[in-house]
Amino acid sequence: MSTDSEMKAKIDQACRVAEEFTKLYYETIDKRRHLMSRLYLDSAVSSWNGNGIKGHDRIQQFIIDLPGSDHTMVTLDSQPILDSATAGLLTFMVQTSGIVKYQDKTPKTFQQNFIVTAPGDKWKIVSDCFRIQERLTK
Repeated sequence: MSTDSEMKAKIDQACRVAEEFTKLYYETIDKRRHLMSRLYLDSAVSSWNGNGIKGHDRIQQFIIDLPGSDHTMVTLDSQPILDSATAGLLTFMVQTSGIVKYQDKTPKTFQQNFIVTAPGDKWKIVSDCFRIQERLTK
């Protein structure tokens, strides 16, 4: 069982990792899409506005096929996932929201959730879920 100081250290690390990882992720998706597969585990899964994709190469191709984008992150939160749920690998849940502009389209708000882990010396996405936040009309 973790002590309070161990848990605080994991939470602090989750926040640092989230800041570094999301900066890399959004820079890559906006400027270097051909490198996206490097950010995902081979077996990663993604849900992109309801489109389910499995495998890092298929996720990369899906992202390459999207219109050019410019993401601005507004909020960021992260927390560790309990060791017992992740086979002992250090794993974090990262939640972001912000504004995305696709080519000449009107900017839209988005929300994205990631599960990231470090099976080696690099952080990799296990799963992510991206959603454009559309206003409901009556």
